[in-house]
Amino acid sequence: MTPEGELPARVSALQELLPPLTTHEALVEAARCLMCYDAPCTHACPTHIDIPQFIKKIYTGNLKGSARTILESNLLGATCARVCPVQELCEGACVLGAEHKPISIGRLQRHAMDYVNGKGIDVFAAGKPSGLAIAVIGAGPAGLSCAGELAKRGHSVTLFERRELGGGLSTYGIIALREPVEVALREVDMIKRLGVKIETGKEIGANSSLADLQARFKAIFLSVGLGSTPDLGIPGEELVLDGLAYIEESKLDAAKMHIGRNVVVIGAGNTAIDCATIARRLGIGRVTMVYRRTVNEMTAYPHEYEFAKREGVWLEFLAQPVRVHAEGGKVKALECLRMALGEKDSSGRPAPQPIAGSEFTIPADQIVKAIGQVKPTVASLWKLKTEKGFIQVSADFETSVAGVYAGGDCIRARGAASTVMAVQDGKLAARAIQERLVARG
Repeated sequence: MTPEGELPARVSALQELLPPLTTHEALVEAARCLMCYDAPCTHACPTHIDIPQFIKKIYTGNLKGSARTILESNLLGATCARVCPVQELCEGACVLGAEHKPISIGRLQRHAMDYVNGKGIDVFAAGKPSGLAIAVIGAGPAGLSCAGELAKRGHSVTLFERRELGGGLSTYGIIALREPVEVALREVDMIKRLGVKIETGKEIGANSSLADLQARFKAIFLSVGLGSTPDLGIPGEELVLDGLAYIEESKLDAAKMHIGRNVVVIGAGNTAIDCATIARRLGIGRVTMVYRRTVNEMTAYPHEYEFAKREGVWLEFLAQPVRVHAEGGKVKALECLRMALGEKDSSGRPAPQPIAGSEFTIPADQIVKAIGQVKPTVASLWKLKTEKGFIQVSADFETSVAGVYAGGDCIRARGAASTVMAVQDGKLAARAIQERLVARG
């Protein structure tokens, strides 16, 4: 804190983008809801929160009841209120959106969740002990959701996490503008209070084998996410920064973070936009995103793309990085090739084709790559069947090894990966595990 009691400028630049609703604002917004029967917003929510019900409870002043309605469907309601692409999901389906402004569902959900979290109110408690032990690997959204749902049913759950803090990408990989670290960690603490034991610093393979876990636990749920950013395969890549590490540093130590004057971000997904936003808000120079396809093929949500443009980020489309130019170990520029789009490739998007002789350079003193993540290594370690490198699961989230389940980004061979989908995976997997355990007697 500064002597005046204000946050340092660098930290405040990454404070939550939207302020919390006041009580009056929440009541006014809740009053706009039409309380639709068979509401489209509820169908659009991957966790199927009864949205009209929780909004009605806000309107009647029953914030604890509102939070309970949310948490019954989504144990990570505070996170999802902030990071869900509501424009594409619940708010995008709001019937008022056709001719009026859709209800601010995300902000109303945050209002209810922040109330119970701020008051230290526990909506749920651990169920009657079942005497059955279950292991969850990975304390990201899917793992926390599964662990919490199983604890509510009375099972003894041990959650193993390789990092120092739980929360997965919510803690380490989502820009603080959307979710501060404190929000993610409060949800981790909530899961702990349900009786879940979290052991950090525990990595698969290094601390225990599959056989060890199978001997100790009746079921295992994998929520291992994905790995590091893949290699670009270009000369000078050793000088390129990892996008997820860039975001992590901005969340845990923004005040000391080095930002270049000419920052280039390679990629066009939501992570790339987060990296570009960090560079714009913490730096004082030019930020350029480089993408080998066009705006039509970007994996970032449309509203995120619009946000990046408003932040002043420059986008260089149809450009393929081919070399990092450096002097004395310091980045000077990124060399690229112009591209043209050809026939569709395995991703279903037009494949970029290089244009001979079209080399050009972009001045840069810092380059960040955000081009996705490598597939989970546990699949080969445990000899699990895979699909496109992702862990293959049944309709009940069971892998090819009986009693081992998986969910979250590590299984997302199809469709877009998101926090809310991971939460739903964990919830449904917990239900399947429960049914299997009951069936066994």
